[in-house]
Amino acid sequence: MSPTIKKFLFTSGLTALLVSIVLIWSQGSTPTPATANAAIQPAASQETTVPPTTPSPAPTAAAPAVPATPAFSARVPAGLTAVTAPQPLGSLDPAVAPYQIEFAKSGAGIARITFADFWQSVDASIAAKRSRASGGTKPMPADRDRYVLIESRKLQGFDIPVLGMRAIELDGTVVSVFGAVWADDAARPGTFTTEIVDAAGTPVLHLTRAFSAVGAGGSNPYFLSIAHTITNKDGKAHAVRLVQYGPSDMPRDPTSLTEVRRFHFGYLFPPTRDPSQSFVTANGQMYERADVEKQFAAGDLNLWPGTVARDSKFGLVWYGVTDRYFAFAVHSANGASTSKLLDSVETVRINTNGLAAPDDILFTELWSPLATIEAGASSTHALGVYAGPLDPNILGGLQPYESLQMEGLIVYLMAGCCTYCTFSWLADSLLWFLTFIHNYLVFDWGLAIIGLVVVVRVVLHPVQKKSQISMQRFSRAMTAMKPELDQLQKKFKDEPARMQQEQMRMFRERGVSPAGCIGGLLPTFAQMPIWMALYAVLYFAFPLRHQAPFFGVFQSFGDWSFLADLSAPDNFYRFGTPIPMYLFSLSAINLLPVLMGIVFYIQQQYMAPPVTPNMSEEQVAQQKMMKWMMVFMFPIMTYVVPSGLTLYILTSTCIGIVEGRIIKKQVDAMDLTAKPVAGKKKPDLLGRMYEKALDRMKERQQTQKKFKDR
Repeated sequence: MSPTIKKFLFTSGLTALLVSIVLIWSQGSTPTPATANAAIQPAASQETTVPPTTPSPAPTAAAPAVPATPAFSARVPAGLTAVTAPQPLGSLDPAVAPYQIEFAKSGAGIARITFADFWQSVDASIAAKRSRASGGTKPMPADRDRYVLIESRKLQGFDIPVLGMRAIELDGTVVSVFGAVWADDAARPGTFTTEIVDAAGTPVLHLTRAFSAVGAGGSNPYFLSIAHTITNKDGKAHAVRLVQYGPSDMPRDPTSLTEVRRFHFGYLFPPTRDPSQSFVTANGQMYERADVEKQFAAGDLNLWPGTVARDSKFGLVWYGVTDRYFAFAVHSANGASTSKLLDSVETVRINTNGLAAPDDILFTELWSPLATIEAGASSTHALGVYAGPLDPNILGGLQPYESLQMEGLIVYLMAGCCTYCTFSWLADSLLWFLTFIHNYLVFDWGLAIIGLVVVVRVVLHPVQKKSQISMQRFSRAMTAMKPELDQLQKKFKDEPARMQQEQMRMFRERGVSPAGCIGGLLPTFAQMPIWMALYAVLYFAFPLRHQAPFFGVFQSFGDWSFLADLSAPDNFYRFGTPIPMYLFSLSAINLLPVLMGIVFYIQQQYMAPPVTPNMSEEQVAQQKMMKWMMVFMFPIMTYVVPSGLTLYILTSTCIGIVEGRIIKKQVDAMDLTAKPVAGKKKPDLLGRMYEKALDRMKERQQTQKKFKDR
């Protein structure tokens, strides 16, 4: 076998391993925000009522300079008292509500949303289930272990509540409503009022914002609505715009190896393309967090509408932020029955606290359209809010989310370079198939993954058998042709191009393809897209979060967390204090990756490419190195990935060993000896490519010789 072919085979195998390392181990980048934030107007002390603002003016004309005596200001309505301890909405009892909403004193916004029955760790989830099953005789986990969806974050020294009011633009003047200017209604939690007065103290506008949520008994427990009612109190018409803080960064997951927070927009095409105004899509309007940071650093503060949305005249339907498992989004309040357009939001703008990662936070502001309110009239701006899990059964099966196509918030896609090698359609298909096996056949997620392995191995069995036959035929043919190949190397040792040409001629006459040894890699290449798609499914699919134990038998031994969650590492033995590593913190000893290394070693004894007689000592050493790289590198790569993926690879390898031994017995019984081919055989694709390469080499050599002769 020629040195070129040997080098090609070795390089192909090494490339396959390195590609798999990059795909599985890839970590999304999180660039530090640039200094564009320096343009933000400096905030005053925490006691002031001037809210933080974005670096540039409003979407329309710039606000005029604030005079010494403001033309308008906000205050608590006469006869009412400022908010001191706002009553929460909802409950931490899952039988009453899915979450509890705590409100902030400034801006009449949300200080925190805490789920009633979603927990930060699988251990807390297990403990909560045991407590409910025991009728309360066993203790519930502490409230600090509950999952907090969103909460107030610091911006320029201010606590910024989610969906809090920042300002009202009144006749071109921006009036702050971010201080102690709100009164609440103790009888109606989540209802706040303020009023805008002129320089003489005469009321001009009265603003009421009311949050309302549907409890656990409703058809949609995660639906939250906000109604803004603006009443004109004087005898003149006024142009009014509302500015409030929108969905911003979700809390960062410190256990995640890659950045999973994203910004999503659902939209309608213009009436010229969609006259019915019914087809909602999110295609092309999802932004990775790193991309939003780059946009802000470049000075472009309009997250919506962007250049494409503005030029294409898209109509905004919903806007949301997501992390690995949850979403917080605003949408049309009546999208299931009337207009799907989010009429109360015209522009979404971005801001940042300017800190370095991982303390950096991206904020957004929602600007409503400018509306004219006649004397004595009222105007209503309504928002629907989704605060819940990325569950396809909810977003794809309940109204108004189904009508608004908010299932577009769910994206089974890895970040970074893995974005280009994760096929969403394949991930969706895998999740559907796993769910089918789980719900109707085995009723266990671990067994469902094993069932998927069996199906994939059955489908790939013809490829596996053909690849082994090809490898064995190639090995035996090379052994038979070794004396002739040695003679060619001696005869044409000074003419490498001629030697390679004669070798290719011999391969064609004996019916041997140089690609025969590469065939052994085909099953691995064929499964790599499945590995990546399964990784994305196990990493992002909410139905598997804390709900996918393998059998569940290990949890009966003192609440042992081993394989309690197939979307996380297996946690065979958990350390009391995590050990910091270079790329991650080592919090437990994981057993499945270790077993995988052992199984890979056993596999190498049966499935490794054969050593041909004409291989040099260096090439034999390279092949051995490849074996050990597989044994050690794959367990290292999969040490912190979801244990369901490790279970898939481990099971597939075990089945492959058994399958390989069976195929080997069948192959040994075949006559694979390479025989001369009568007549002239048309070269295969690889042979034709090789011949063309040799022809080009000859042409270059002839050209160089002509120049030398001159």
